[in-house]
Amino acid sequence: MDCGARRTGSLSSVPRLSEVISELDALWPPERAEGWDAVGTVCGDPDAEVDRVLFAVDPVQDIADEALKLGAQLIVTHHPLYLRGTTTVAAGTFKGRVVHTLIKHDIALHVAHTNADSADPGVSDALAGALDLRVERPLVPDPTDPAGRRGLGRICTLDHPETLAAFAARAAARLPATAQGIRLAGDPDALVRTVAVSGGSGDSLFDAVRAAGVDAFLTADLRHHPASEAVQHSSLGLVDAAHWATEWPWCEQAAAQLDAISDRHGWDLRVHVSKQVTDPWTTHHSSGAPN
Repeated sequence: MDCGARRTGSLSSVPRLSEVISELDALWPPERAEGWDAVGTVCGDPDAEVDRVLFAVDPVQDIADEALKLGAQLIVTHHPLYLRGTTTVAAGTFKGRVVHTLIKHDIALHVAHTNADSADPGVSDALAGALDLRVERPLVPDPTDPAGRRGLGRICTLDHPETLAAFAARAAARLPATAQGIRLAGDPDALVRTVAVSGGSGDSLFDAVRAAGVDAFLTADLRHHPASEAVQHSSLGLVDAAHWATEWPWCEQAAAQLDAISDRHGWDLRVHVSKQVTDPWTTHHSSGAPN
């Protein structure tokens, strides 16, 4: 995806990194990130000019190489590079190699993680949009938001009821393809009218999902015991997708937001979304005895 066309004329200008970061921080204020999170600018010269930006889920070497090939001066990722801190950025480590690549080629890295999860619009809005769901409200509202639009997850409705199996098939068709695909738990013939969605790992939100009284929950990384308890004690249907796949739609949403900002300022800025699948799982084999 390439959101922005090259702008010409005397009114266009190339922004500095500090100007772009200021706009990104307005979209996803770093103070709204969880206390354990590591968001914001990882590396980059505030005075450097930026005319290409690449959005991706993971700050891995393949994305750094893509930015280099593209000629981007800024990568914006959802996942942090150093979530738990580090004592070294030596190029012999895989994260250190990313840092060396970025700095050597004057490529900045900026992270919007849990501050993007709870934003309006946020990661779960993008996930709902990818499935053509109508967002009603946050699953876990942000108590500091008087408008009641920010928060974790989203409660959504379908335009027309469909079976849980059909809804899972919708997710499989609309989300990026991964080795995992889509897992389903619950009665495949049960009708789905309302859905809770949460991009990324969502089984910590089961209490809120139950309280919402929805028919199904779409998220990622569902663990055995929470999922088992959910289907044993209720009619809740579970649709479990790959973590990366549930968060990738945010990249397109975020890129479109920055492109609109660029238009408003008259910036000479092109915005791209990486289509590289950086989900760590590469192959899937269905289990079972051979025929």
